[in-house]
Amino acid sequence: MKTVLVTGATAGIGEACARAFANAGWRVVGTGRRVERLQALQDELGAERFQPCVFDIRDEAARDKALDDLPEAFGQIDCLVNNAGLALGTQPAQDSDLDQWKVMIDTNVTALVSLTRRLLPMLVERKGAIVNLSSVAANYPYTGGNVYGGTKAFVRQFSLGLRSDLHGTGVRVTSIEPGMVETEFTVVRTGGSQQASDALYGGANPMTGGDIAETILWVASLPPHLNINTLELMPVSQSFAGFQVARDEK
Repeated sequence: MKTVLVTGATAGIGEACARAFANAGWRVVGTGRRVERLQALQDELGAERFQPCVFDIRDEAARDKALDDLPEAFGQIDCLVNNAGLALGTQPAQDSDLDQWKVMIDTNVTALVSLTRRLLPMLVERKGAIVNLSSVAANYPYTGGNVYGGTKAFVRQFSLGLRSDLHGTGVRVTSIEPGMVETEFTVVRTGGSQQASDALYGGANPMTGGDIAETILWVASLPPHLNINTLELMPVSQSFAGFQVARDEK
């Protein structure tokens, strides 16, 4: 039986991944800060399938202790799903909050590479897989995307770099790049506004966390000789933004 570690398993895509992998017969280590949500997942999926791992993804000392304390049955990781991440703020760069920028970089970039480095020796030994959650924002800029888009572009490029460095090891690396997915993402981004989230997704028939989770499970379950380098997904209702043109006032 294989084991997957999913970061940010307390909501959205990460929570859906925990369910999808557990229901497919994997052991799941789910990380997050909200212990009550992780415990609810364990109650739902069973202690033999799901192991909570409580820490803030930015706290390396707490992370290492939590990983070191994993029960033996969950200690050997075959697949790492780097899902934890967030966007904060929608303002243009010149009006943005620098502290929010730093939180996005610390979470989406620094924490992701640190955990990946921590687990790489094990993943190489076990010829495992790494699935990194990037975004269409890595490829298509939009107003207010600034640092968030930059962090996701890093994730995409880091994934490709890992593929190069891990050549010959048997480790597979994939960058998953979703468009609109209705989760708590926009509520967090807007400081807790459910109204803003409803306005963004209303009538758009967006993707769901379950849609992305099933895609990630498919990638992780492919034959070991096959690698998906990057995979971009959008709902049918979403397409590419147009160019912007500023005109002189008459």
